[in-house]
Amino acid sequence: MKVVVDLSRCQGYAQCAFLAPDAFRMHGEEALMYNPKPDDVQREQVLRAAAACPLQAILVDQLEGQDAPAEASP
Repeated sequence: MKVVVDLSRCQGYAQCAFLAPDAFRMHGEEALMYNPKPDDVQREQVLRAAAACPLQAILVDQLEGQDAPAEASP
């Protein structure tokens, strides 16, 4: 799983920090710090946190088990 937060969009509502404190945390009142590669144990919390973001600033890419499709040879 890979997490990217658009920090220019983030307004520091901290919903993510409440829902997934091991992956997201506030540094001061406005700065969000996050783990870009949380482990699978945190999956459900991270997905809930991304869904709860009022500005949809959190993008979660679930990488495992998703191999790129093989390209056809000409």
